[in-house]
Amino acid sequence: MKFFIMPKLSIIVPVFNEEQTIQEVLERLLALPMEKEIIVVDDGSLDDTAEKIRGFSSKINFLKHEKNMGKGLALRTGIAAAQGDFIAFCDADMEYDVRQISALFDYLFKGDAHVVYGSRFIDYRPKKNFIHYLGNRFLTGLTNFLFGSKLTDMETAYKIFRADILKKINLTSRRFEIEPEITAKILKQGMEIIELPITYDPRVKKEGKKIKYRDGLTAARTLIKERLL
Repeated sequence: MKFFIMPKLSIIVPVFNEEQTIQEVLERLLALPMEKEIIVVDDGSLDDTAEKIRGFSSKINFLKHEKNMGKGLALRTGIAAAQGDFIAFCDADMEYDVRQISALFDYLFKGDAHVVYGSRFIDYRPKKNFIHYLGNRFLTGLTNFLFGSKLTDMETAYKIFRADILKKINLTSRRFEIEPEITAKILKQGMEIIELPITYDPRVKKEGKKIKYRDGLTAARTLIKERLL
């Protein structure tokens, strides 16, 4: 008799000052119907985020930076700790519906794909944050121009990878430029990135949106640097 062993998904949640949303995000992640480990990396939060995460300490792997070091370093800390067969990224701000991770994961491990992105812009039309939308479109277009890809959402926070592929990538980014760095290095290896549509409810600055215009410029420089290397 053959036994089918369910693959494990490591879900990395980088967190900085998300006391309003982190509990609901973790509750939804824990309810996902799959074999999983949830790795929460608190990147030096100054509010009550860490205390709220500790309420889940028996169910998750909680890692903490003593000071804010950037999303890139938080993700790198989570990647190093991940024990699953696949690795997913998940923001803690409720812009994305975490239940959509299941569909992305199913597509990845049941098919031949190595990397799956959840695209916000296949079916999305912006109702707010139009400047951020244009910035995302520009960076995605620059990615496609430099690497010959056909992506619609390079900057999505919902990315799922085969763990062996992601762990072999030498990542150096400290902040939000981790997204273009990963995408560029995946595409440079000749691997296809599959995109599936996801829903998205963007925040504005007063609701806690952290990415700034200068992060977009850094992302563009990262893409160009990766192409020239």
